[in-house]
Amino acid sequence: MAERLLSAVVVCYRDAPAIPQMHARLVEVFRSLAIDYEIIFVNDGSPDDAAAVLAELTAKDEHVIAVEHSRNFGSQNAFLSGMQIAAGDAVVLLDGDLQDPPELIRELYAKWRDGYDVVYGLRGEREGSALLALLCRFFYRIFRRMSYVAIPLDAGDFALMDRKVVRELLALPETDQFLRGLRAWVGFRQTGVPYVRPQRPFGRSTHSWLANFWWAKKGIFSFTFLPVELLGYLAAALTVLSMLAGGYEGIDTFRHPEVAHDLPLTLVAIAFFGSLNLLAIATIGEYLIKVFEETKRRPKFIRKAIRHRAELFYAGAELDDFLRRRAQLRREGDVSAQRVSALSSKANDA
Repeated sequence: MAERLLSAVVVCYRDAPAIPQMHARLVEVFRSLAIDYEIIFVNDGSPDDAAAVLAELTAKDEHVIAVEHSRNFGSQNAFLSGMQIAAGDAVVLLDGDLQDPPELIRELYAKWRDGYDVVYGLRGEREGSALLALLCRFFYRIFRRMSYVAIPLDAGDFALMDRKVVRELLALPETDQFLRGLRAWVGFRQTGVPYVRPQRPFGRSTHSWLANFWWAKKGIFSFTFLPVELLGYLAAALTVLSMLAGGYEGIDTFRHPEVAHDLPLTLVAIAFFGSLNLLAIATIGEYLIKVFEETKRRPKFIRKAIRHRAELFYAGAELDDFLRRRAQLRREGDVSAQRVSALSSKANDA
């Protein structure tokens, strides 16, 4: 029996055609490593036939678990959903669109066996839009300088994490999570492995320009206070300049009362300071939105069902029992594939 169990968590949204290929490639990798494994597919409210594809897959392969969400909760929450179920000594996170090549797991696994707790994929090159690749590289470098945590450059969610790192991430109380930033924040021994990020082989990417802008904003307002600090410095500088300009204007008016003052200049100054106030309100508002989201304490996701083998555990007592038994596996430290399969299936017999 292999001494370790590796869990792969694959988030799926509009990825139904890619699921069988992802499964086949993952199985080939895990078998080549001669380790026990489990593959957890998280269907995050996908509008395609991903549920049917996963139902067929779980019936054929006992190593596969399929999680069905009640709606789309976003990739970060979907990863957390799979991480909660994962029983492995280490967990690998992958996007379901095959842009995270499963074959890289061999190198991630080797680094983990060398003693690293987190091994992330470094997007050295990107296939597709050269402009998007350039802007992404530019953002990561600006973000690195702005952040109060040393965020790895060009690293996405694709990573292998030791069980102790996964445990710390799951314990964080934040509702709006930015996993690649939190992964750096928790610390431990980390390293990266470069790879070429391929284009999506099926369908169209869900990451539009607007979505990428949203991701950038999410990261900035999660791990840096620099926008508010810069506004404070700018406000202080403009206040000093305004006082100097007001003093000069007062003296000039007293010395030359017959000279008319320039109205357009006054209008420009009003417009400028008004825009600055709006910018300040908007920036502070972004932080207040994050505070507001955290105070709601809503669940990060809702599971409606979990599939394992030919069994389907619906939301309610069956699903709770399945999750309780998975947690028991982690507490006992016995995470062989046979033990995982046996205890998990008992949930349907209880």
